[in-house]
Amino acid sequence: MEWLKSGIAPLKDLIAFLNKKSQTNNIRKKQLIMELRNNLNVFSNAFLNDVSYDTIIDLLSNKAIQDAIADNFSFKKLRAGNLHLSQIKDERNKKYEGWTAEKIVEKIDEKIVELRNIKKMNQGSVKKAKNNIALMISNLYFRMKLLADFIKAD
Repeated sequence: MEWLKSGIAPLKDLIAFLNKKSQTNNIRKKQLIMELRNNLNVFSNAFLNDVSYDTIIDLLSNKAIQDAIADNFSFKKLRAGNLHLSQIKDERNKKYEGWTAEKIVEKIDEKIVELRNIKKMNQGSVKKAKNNIALMISNLYFRMKLLADFIKAD
């Protein structure tokens, strides 16, 4: 998880921002922001404590996303409009220019489900999986960070 080393300081700021942003009367929006905050905290603490990918996968949540989808929540309430290049902090996320909050959330959900399924297919551990789990987890983290940066952007 060396890829996370450079992102710890901005991550703390993002987590603090999301904590403030979750103070809203819109229950779905609140749940989504809190889930994003909690998932980013999982990455931060996993890095500090040298936690396994299996544990990270177990701790990541997508329940608020699933509930919001079931309730036909408008993800524009998280952030309206499309992601602009100037709002993207990480070079590797430049390919997401033009995406909406909804599309980013859908990709986050998809990756969490995929990682859980890979873990199940490999008797409860991704250690023997043929997939590049490190890259998949890294991509998931950077998508979550992208969503938080997008919500925070001016």
